[in-house]
Amino acid sequence: MAELKVELPKMGESVAEATITTWLKSVGDQIEEDEPIVEIATDKVDSEVPSPCSGILKEALFKEGDVVQVGAVFAVIESDQNVGTEIVEEKEELSEMEIESEILKPLEKEEISDIKLESTSERFYSPLVKSIAKKESISQDELDKISGSGANGRVTKKDMLSYLENKSTKTQPTSTAAPKSSSTAIIPSSPSPSPSGSDEIIEMDRMRKMIADHMVHSVHTAPHVTSFVEADVTNLVLWRNKHKKEFEKREGEKLTFTPIFIEAVAKALRDLPMVNSSIDGDKIIVKSNINIGMATALPSGNLIVPVINNADQLNLVGLAKKVNDLALRARSNQLKPDEISGGTYTISNVGTFGNVMGTPIINQPQSAILALGAIRKKPAVIESPTGDMIGIRHMMFLSHSYDHRNIDGALGGQFVRKVADYLENFSLERGL
Repeated sequence: MAELKVELPKMGESVAEATITTWLKSVGDQIEEDEPIVEIATDKVDSEVPSPCSGILKEALFKEGDVVQVGAVFAVIESDQNVGTEIVEEKEELSEMEIESEILKPLEKEEISDIKLESTSERFYSPLVKSIAKKESISQDELDKISGSGANGRVTKKDMLSYLENKSTKTQPTSTAAPKSSSTAIIPSSPSPSPSGSDEIIEMDRMRKMIADHMVHSVHTAPHVTSFVEADVTNLVLWRNKHKKEFEKREGEKLTFTPIFIEAVAKALRDLPMVNSSIDGDKIIVKSNINIGMATALPSGNLIVPVINNADQLNLVGLAKKVNDLALRARSNQLKPDEISGGTYTISNVGTFGNVMGTPIINQPQSAILALGAIRKKPAVIESPTGDMIGIRHMMFLSHSYDHRNIDGALGGQFVRKVADYLENFSLERGL
């Protein structure tokens, strides 16, 4: 029988790792082809990894809670099927690089000193720890003296940061030394808020922690600019009210505003393709596909963004069916990894919660996001050949946040105006 390696599958361009949450099979268990082996979690979705073949689970190379890189081998199956790659008899022990999430990737990209770290002991140092040591000009002798809190006395990132903090404190000028200037004075950090006896303390769940990290990363990465447009969507509202019952009877689907909004956004992205782009270093990548993500609130209070691939190639019926299907499965935690990855632009319907507008945060690595406000009846000026008049119209705000590194105010403003134009010019004579 052959021993076959099972690798963590690719789950989209922005997903590089996943956390093993639950092993569904134990070592020694019989597994059928396409039967789930393990449950994993990314910063976007929870999903299962199926077995590529039938056989017996011989090895589970990671524990629950471990972080696994995309493409890394996480299990070994003994099978008589000729699937995958056979394992050679002498396997190298998995390095820590394969199992440690590289939190300080920006740090590693910076130019670092040429200090060579060659350990004279048998002590193991992860690439992350070595990177910090080189960055801070810590010699090997100095590194060997740092006490480690990890397994078997291993030095962790926390140990390194703590050591550097203590080292910095010790090297501060004594009280007899004159300060260089007032600007160098040490300002004590603000104390952490202390909850009172009546305060409720809620521990963040895994998804909330990842959402928080993703949002902070986006704000730190992209200089956000937001443009606003108010659109008269009266014709759109009247058309939907006229056809929604017929649509549901014929298609078996509810006709919401979301597919109509997505249709308008897809048209605008075709007209202004620079908005449908991302940044890689000093390069701008203009996406050929229009894959629109729609932010969806979950019953837990968290957020997930399923993606409609090639949205510009679907008609309104196709968009409605896709939107309803993804929204339903998102709320029941049944989305597949490829259904929440690969998005090139995102919309967020804040009007669902009665909000008239918002300033959404860009969903990295995308360059823009559109918030759709609540549709409200308002008095408005109506232009006619016989003169202007005041009438009651259905109005809504569109809020377009974009990355100012590759989208200037003119382009960002033109885009949201074009989306509004498509919505305002919606034909009452349009058929289903």
